[in-house]
Amino acid sequence: MIPQDFESWKDCMERQCRIPLTAAFARQRLNVYNNPELPETQQFIRLYGEEHHKRVVDWFSRIALERIR
Repeated sequence: MIPQDFESWKDCMERQCRIPLTAAFARQRLNVYNNPELPETQQFIRLYGEEHHKRVVDWFSRIALERIR
C-alpha cells in the first residue's frame, strides 16, 4: 500500500524500509524529484502518478526544513 499521509510515509520509510530521513537525504531526493528531465523522476511519476509525486516532494521538503531547525 502506498502511504497517503506524512506520518504513514515517514513510518514506512524509517521503520519498514530502514531509511533514515536526514536533511541531507531529503535534499538529495528533492534534487532528483524536482528535475522532471531525469529518468528516475519520470519513472517515479509513471509508477506512482503526479499526485503522489507532489506529496512526496512536499514530504521531503518538510523533512529538509524540520531537520534544519
